[in-house]
Amino acid sequence: MADDEDVSPEERLLFLPDRHVRYFQRSLQLLPEQCASLETNRLTIAFFALSGLDMLDSLNVINKSEIVEWIYSLQVLPTEDQSNLNRCGFRGSSCLGLPFNPSKGHGLHHPYDSGHIAMTYTAIASLLILGDDLSRVNKKACLAGLRALQLSDGSFCAAPEGSENDMRFVYCAACICYMLNDWSGMDMERSIDYIRRSMSYENALGQGAGLEAHGGSTFCGIASLCLMGKLEEVFSEKELNRMRRWCIMRQQNGFHGRPNKPVDTCYSFWVGATLMLLDIFKYTNFEKNRNFILSTQDRIVGGFAKWPDSHPDALHAYFGICGLSLIGEAGICEVHPALNVSLTTYKRLQQLHNTWKSKDCEWNSDNMHIGT
Repeated sequence: MADDEDVSPEERLLFLPDRHVRYFQRSLQLLPEQCASLETNRLTIAFFALSGLDMLDSLNVINKSEIVEWIYSLQVLPTEDQSNLNRCGFRGSSCLGLPFNPSKGHGLHHPYDSGHIAMTYTAIASLLILGDDLSRVNKKACLAGLRALQLSDGSFCAAPEGSENDMRFVYCAACICYMLNDWSGMDMERSIDYIRRSMSYENALGQGAGLEAHGGSTFCGIASLCLMGKLEEVFSEKELNRMRRWCIMRQQNGFHGRPNKPVDTCYSFWVGATLMLLDIFKYTNFEKNRNFILSTQDRIVGGFAKWPDSHPDALHAYFGICGLSLIGEAGICEVHPALNVSLTTYKRLQQLHNTWKSKDCEWNSDNMHIGT
């Protein structure tokens, strides 16, 4: 094997998809020691790995049905008397030690068992990625649990026990409603007002009203409005142009999330996807962005890190892939910038929505016939 000195800069910047496929495979099998504290978020790590494999068109390397059963076992189901509807959704892992129940019966009462808004989002997205038809998702319970998490200012908490409430969870709620094709899980007008009030003097969105503009929260707000189909209603063209300017100025070589902060792999997606949704991503410097993302690639074990010469992690590995997707890197599928899944999965979701709509029409037609 050649020494590092003999390797040309061009070779160092090669994208190595096979290494990343193996990295995502390993992420689905076990948590490394440094990630042990993330056990309660295991479902989100699984989403990064599954969606990463989907983006690399490599889902064939995993046992899909086995993972589908595991995800369904994490659904917090209603008890027989439905007294826990406001706590339903998906939990992040099996850390509570409850009996394995792949969503085929009533839930069990446990005082500390509840869904988490980010886990519910990543669970439903992961099931879609795996080709599941969501037939075992208890839609009524998920939406009831979601409604219980919304606060009076329009934002959402992560869990019914209480937590932070900010723009991240507004985005999770919007994705859940969009994927389930039912917006009854949120008071949309209140959430829109929350997003609107989060516009800072810098002309981008903070995590809430009066807070500093941030690339991640700007993505969450803009993507939520796009999923709602409300972007142009909420912000004027002048305001959107100011936001476009703020976002496009986040590029140095890669992107950073705030002025005077270092560039970071994940913002190539957060800010890049926002610019895509605002229709000006084409004006960014693709080559500089690509070079930065690939400078954080681990050429031995796969994955991407936050910065060059750092250890890779599942989040940055996934968003590194998504950032490369936005610039059209060969060997990567196209990402849907608002829903944050591959375009293939997004199209499958649209087909599912059409199927649900057809069945509803048939049911209503039959009922009308019976009624007459």
